[in-house]
Amino acid sequence: MMDISWVVSELKRSGFQSRKPPVKRGEHYRVRIESLGRGGDGIARIRGFVIFVPKTNVGDEVEIEIKNVKERFAFAEVVG
Repeated sequence: MMDISWVVSELKRSGFQSRKPPVKRGEHYRVRIESLGRGGDGIARIRGFVIFVPKTNVGDEVEIEIKNVKERFAFAEVVG
């Protein structure tokens, strides 16, 4: 059986890092809604990272505030 701590130390030594979300809670961005999610929320992307924006439509350009950040996506609200 492989010692997982060795694998982790080798990954760290080689410079591997898990990808951190490119956004933080409270930050504001100007985005364009590219598509709609299953629940009808607009989907925008910041550096490829998915942002769900409720009450928007495809093509909308809106100012958003990031409200909640997960590992692979975030939720935002339209401001202004």
